[in-house]
Amino acid sequence: MTTRSALILAGLVLVGLAACGERPQVIEYKQGTYQGKPDQAPYAAAPYDGNKEQWNTAIKTRMQFQNEYRRIGD
Repeated sequence: MTTRSALILAGLVLVGLAACGERPQVIEYKQGTYQGKPDQAPYAAAPYDGNKEQWNTAIKTRMQFQNEYRRIGD
């Protein structure tokens, strides 16, 4: 066996052993309870600090900048 073949074989053995070392990913589900991160309103964080009207205005303004008809001047 050449040195190159030995290195390739050793690499394949290492990759094979690494694949066997994966632990199973099991979720412990509790009936009727949500275990994820609780959601909050998109306007609750900075820079809006709970001001829903300011958030709506910012969203509408952002949408107008994506309007192709407005961008070309028609």
